[in-house]
Amino acid sequence: MTSHVDQVLGPADDTVSFMQPRAMFYVTVLWVVAAAWAVMLAVYLLFAVVFGARPDAADIVVYAEVALIVPVIVSAVVLLVLYRRLGWLHTSVHGIDFAATGRKAVHLPWSGIAAVALHGWGPFTELVVTPIGTDYARVLDGPGLAPRMRHRGGETSYVVDVGLMSPGPEVLLAELHRRIPSKV
Repeated sequence: MTSHVDQVLGPADDTVSFMQPRAMFYVTVLWVVAAAWAVMLAVYLLFAVVFGARPDAADIVVYAEVALIVPVIVSAVVLLVLYRRLGWLHTSVHGIDFAATGRKAVHLPWSGIAAVALHGWGPFTELVVTPIGTDYARVLDGPGLAPRMRHRGGETSYVVDVGLMSPGPEVLLAELHRRIPSKV
């Protein structure tokens, strides 16, 4: 791997951090799981009625309880599994460091970034960082799966989920525009 270390002189305290708050992650997973679970439960009930089942009042109460309890439990399990591996992003005079949820961290010097862009909306917003070359990006040691990557037209980009990060994606985009105005 070729080293592209930037010899940057600047303040060491010029770091801006973006993190996914655990509570916001939990609530988002909760409503996504609740919506999917409600649809699956409704389809199940529809098929059950079509094939002859006649739910009574007690069955309706059980279905309502299951509709409320299962999403809470599933969301809690997802949060426990990913508790220390939520996405984050740090910018400093040396470059950008980031990790998608459950993935290994990546470091890119500012001179090694070809383009950055936001895609998606709301909690599903993603930051796509395209390096000038694959040898500019350095995958850092640590737990997690390989970094999220997108391959299009011979370009390799790194993808980070930033929709739930605090401060929000708009602040992140402003920070990146401050650091690399011609590439945002």
